Amino acid sequence: MRAAFTLLAAIQLLAAVADADVLLVGNKSADTVWALDAATGERRAWFDTGAGPHEIEVSPDGRHAVVSNYGRRDAPGDSLTVIDWAAGEVARVIDLGENSRPHGMAFLPDGRLAVTAEGIDSLLIVDIGDGEVDARIPVGPGTAHMVAASPDGAHAWVTNIAAGTLERVDVGAGEVTGSVATGDGAEGVAVTRDGGEVWVTNRAADTVSVIDTGTLEVLATLDSAGVPIRIAFTPDGRHALVTNARAATVSVFDVAARQLVRSIPAAEDGAEYKETLLGKAALPIGVEIHPDGDRAWVAVSGGDEVAVIDTASWEILGRWPTDREPDALGVILSR
Repeated sequence: MRAAFTLLAAIQLLAAVADADVLLVGNKSADTVWALDAATGERRAWFDTGAGPHEIEVSPDGRHAVVSNYGRRDAPGDSLTVIDWAAGEVARVIDLGENSRPHGMAFLPDGRLAVTAEGIDSLLIVDIGDGEVDARIPVGPGTAHMVAASPDGAHAWVTNIAAGTLERVDVGAGEVTGSVATGDGAEGVAVTRDGGEVWVTNRAADTVSVIDTGTLEVLATLDSAGVPIRIAFTPDGRHALVTNARAATVSVFDVAARQLVRSIPAAEDGAEYKETLLGKAALPIGVEIHPDGDRAWVAVSGGDEVAVIDTASWEILGRWPTDREPDALGVILSR
């Protein structure tokens, strides 16, 4: 596995952290993470990662970024790359051993990281400081894929793609305390700011489920055609952005009204896109929103680019080049 970090990249990264917000882009076919100036798209630094970096999670204090190295189709990954942004270096590579195919991640308030391990249908609780797996919680068969944490960290919410379910995990007890059927291909997941609802994208059903976190009742099922795959809430909680991979669109939902208010084309007219799992397609996947709420970014995997969205007009302002097949996104704020 490659985990090299060049001296030049370290110098560039330290400068970037000091004077600009940084957008992190995980390029899953290139096995790299790029750090782009969040205002201009200029590449400030880059890291080599393990094979198939699928997700990036930034710690609440902005000091660390963790990359899940998922691996290739015929070679499961089994590690996390931990980047210390303040020091400008890879702090460690955590070997997860038999806990293969790490994917979704969410930081807990105590600083530990919840990580799905598809290879063993479990949720891991990892101490990124010492690199130890503190707990392994089985979540049932069904390909544990993405995870979101409740605001207080008491619960983690795990989507099971093949099962089409959402699992509620009691982190302290280390067990699943509830399960709800959401729809075929349950994948993306996000919790509202008040912790009262969890939203799930069902990629095979072309829907988004809204679930009450207390009762596990499905409160609403919203249409989002074309393989809805990721979801993120704006910082003010008013809108939810959903990337639709096959349709090459971004759905914008009014959270309170539970209604679609905008569909943003992610593909550029006349552009040529490369072959993906869904054919020659733009394939928007990862979505990230700046903490100020004024702009959002979408990883357009089939175009090796990131689309920049103005959240006031819901228009695409620009497109920034990336390495091969961008997927995961994260933001680190300047210090």
